[in-house]
Amino acid sequence: MKFGMRKPSLSKSIKARTTAKYKRKVKKTLIPGYGKKGTGWVKNPKKAAYNKVYKKTTFSIWDLFK
Repeated sequence: MKFGMRKPSLSKSIKARTTAKYKRKVKKTLIPGYGKKGTGWVKNPKKAAYNKVYKKTTFSIWDLFK
């Protein structure tokens, strides 16, 4: 498990802000349960637990400027 600051990636940041927006919009219209809160715990509880701990133990460089 990682602790501390996450390594920033400019390419991943740009990709997340552009292409993923439209993919999410399409998936939300086609798949009824897509994007709902708590569905990660139903689908894959091990990964959901890991992500919850990871989110609490790491921070982004952008969090320093808030």
